[in-house]
Amino acid sequence: MFKKLLIVVVAVFVLAAAGGGLWAWQGLQTLKQPVALDEPVLFNVPAGTGFSRVARQLENEGYVSDALWLRLYGRLYPDQTRIKAGDYEFLPGMTPVAMVDAMVEGKVKLWSVQFIEGWTFRDMRAALARSERLKKVTSDWTDEQIMAAVGAEGQHPEGWFFPDTYMFSSSESDLDVLKRAHNRMVSVLEDEWQNRAEGLPYDTPYEALIMASIVERETGVPWERGEVAGVFVRRLHKGMRLQTDPTVIYGMGDQYQGRIRRSDLQTYTPYNTYRINGLPPTPIALPGRDSVHAALHPEDGDTLYFVARGDGSHKFSRTLAEHQKAVREYQLNRREGYRSFPAPGTLNNSREE
Repeated sequence: MFKKLLIVVVAVFVLAAAGGGLWAWQGLQTLKQPVALDEPVLFNVPAGTGFSRVARQLENEGYVSDALWLRLYGRLYPDQTRIKAGDYEFLPGMTPVAMVDAMVEGKVKLWSVQFIEGWTFRDMRAALARSERLKKVTSDWTDEQIMAAVGAEGQHPEGWFFPDTYMFSSSESDLDVLKRAHNRMVSVLEDEWQNRAEGLPYDTPYEALIMASIVERETGVPWERGEVAGVFVRRLHKGMRLQTDPTVIYGMGDQYQGRIRRSDLQTYTPYNTYRINGLPPTPIALPGRDSVHAALHPEDGDTLYFVARGDGSHKFSRTLAEHQKAVREYQLNRREGYRSFPAPGTLNNSREE
């Protein structure tokens, strides 16, 4: 009789264990089923949050039916409990296991901010201010404070930040992006300077950066950068003034309202290259790498002048007489929509004679 009872007890125990195992297996299987999402959603994991708390949060927000299954999953796979803080984007079709994997791997949601070639430092700061997801640290800082914070104390900010698209997470600030952009420009300039052509009229990499910014603002088509740089380099070698409109505009600051008048060309500013010799004191914009390269590898030739055709390209001339003829052709008889130099994201330029 005792033997029969023992057999019954063991059988019940085995069946209970089997049933419990099946129940647990079925629960774990729910973690491999896609979550019902109609659109991407953000899920935030605050710093210092443990796995159990995240499991409860996933249950509360409806991503899993019971946090128990996630805790059991964590027991079975302890490495999968080492989640990282941040904002995560859950996409339609993702499973709870995939969500946990993303948090363990730290695949946080990234946003972007773009700095365009030819922008000014002021344009950059405005773009950072408009970026909603980016923490604002420098909003009330002066330019001088920003330069000190990026490791360039005492330097003028113009031109020292590389134009590109920068990705950032919700834990990063505008200062983090500025540091990356500044370090990138320093690296690009150093690399190009080390491989520069011979016989250039620059004593320092900074002078090359100034030239690169002018080339950036004057050039509408990529293949002209080297030729534009060649004209400016030859003018410097000959002691001729650069006489380039973008420097005039930069020197005018807020007084520029979309047109350059003859009186503006005659008004002295440190940036008016119709009035000063050599380069202006600082860059006038953010140059891209191609413009930096052009400034340090200008094309050979004998042209000394160029005039905008009105479509972003230029007519290059060797003599003043040729140049004056081109001016009469392209500037004195302007077609509608004429632009004397490209300015995506900035003010267009034309001159009122």
